[in-house]
Amino acid sequence: MMKKIFISSFLILYFLFGSAQQNKLTLQQCIEMGIVNNLDVLQSDLQAQADEIRWKQAKLNRLPDLNASGGYAFNAGRSIDQYTNSYINENNQSSNFSLGSGVTVFNGFAMQNLVRQNRFAYEASKMTLQQRKDNLTLSIILAYLQVLNNEDQLVQTRNQMELTKQQLDRLETLNREGAIRPSDLSDVKGQYAGDKVSIINAQTAVETAKINLCEFMNVPYDKNMTVERLDVTTFTDKYADTPDKIYETAMQQFAQIKAVNYSTQSAGKAVKVARGGLFPLLGLSAGFGTNYSNTGTTQNFINTTDVASSDYVIVNGNQSPVFKKQDNYSNEKISYFDQLNNNRNSNIRLGLQIPIFNSLQQRNRIKLAKIDLKNNELVEKTTITQLQRSIEQAYVNMTAAFDRHKTLLEQVDALTESFRAAEIRFNSGVGNSIDYLVTKNSLDRATINLIIAKYDYVLRTKILDFYKGMKLW
Repeated sequence: MMKKIFISSFLILYFLFGSAQQNKLTLQQCIEMGIVNNLDVLQSDLQAQADEIRWKQAKLNRLPDLNASGGYAFNAGRSIDQYTNSYINENNQSSNFSLGSGVTVFNGFAMQNLVRQNRFAYEASKMTLQQRKDNLTLSIILAYLQVLNNEDQLVQTRNQMELTKQQLDRLETLNREGAIRPSDLSDVKGQYAGDKVSIINAQTAVETAKINLCEFMNVPYDKNMTVERLDVTTFTDKYADTPDKIYETAMQQFAQIKAVNYSTQSAGKAVKVARGGLFPLLGLSAGFGTNYSNTGTTQNFINTTDVASSDYVIVNGNQSPVFKKQDNYSNEKISYFDQLNNNRNSNIRLGLQIPIFNSLQQRNRIKLAKIDLKNNELVEKTTITQLQRSIEQAYVNMTAAFDRHKTLLEQVDALTESFRAAEIRFNSGVGNSIDYLVTKNSLDRATINLIIAKYDYVLRTKILDFYKGMKLW
């Protein structure tokens, strides 16, 4: 995470400050910048990290646990003597320590299936993250191509205006000499004004496309930003793959398909986890403990003496007491560490818990898990069907874009020749301004349409590459 934060910060600083000297961004830089800044991608990455932790924890849950505890208590008044188990009525202090461990021996394989469930969930999260990255990459490529498209249109519009300006300068000279009709000059002036408006619109479109690109990269807009040109002519060949081949590849490579498949497998394991709750639970545990109390004492032997008892015997008519032997002891406090050593205790326990009736909670958990599995299966089936339709539609769009580009190439070639002839006639005074401008406008529109068609075809091929799981830049 720290590495990603560093990369994100570096790219943003480069964009904001380093670009002051060099504002030209490559497509790869735009994509990388977008990936480290995009909210959906960052949230998907966090989700994948959380699912990885759950998977690792599920594996660790199979290990024995080990816990230690300790306590100190001060009692005033009536309490239990830990050594004699009798009541005492005095202030006392005590402490205890314990160490325990336990492990689940068998629980219907629920723990093993939970590991598999969380592993598939983690794999699904990784594929979802990749899908978010791919979607963002495709959007950035679209925005990047739109910038190039609008820039090409701006260049073409400027070329059109320059051509009109040259014609306007020529006509103004001829008009001063009275060699042309005034209407020819006014027609071309109107065309020149229209070309200026077209340039304003084209410039606005370029800046709007840049703003849109910055939005996908999640960086501030920089009016000085430029993007590196792409040789899109290398992408204008006929797309080789068929829809069936693209679909076959997508079923193996497309991140979204992998994501829904892993989600279905995870849901299947969740059913087995829930079913494990119907089996007995066998557990093994062991413990060790000791304690201390300041009331703990020991008796030390001193001597043996004769003492009179309450019994007596009659001797010569007199009562004589009966003496008995009595051992005498002295009480001595047991030291702290001696008590900890003397009071040690340990235990080993093997426990079996058999579920008999729990308000059918476990069986209903199984039913809910099966419903979730069925829902994931439906999502997976629908996703596959939608993928097939999307590929077919994308292929149709690509084919239409290719044919449109090819046709427009032919149209531009034909209109270029028509305009050349119309320009010669107009310049020689044979043709009129109306015919000249109609032919010029037709060529201008066809040229702009050719630029749009070229980038449209490139985008359509990138969409098909996207379905194939290919690198898009």
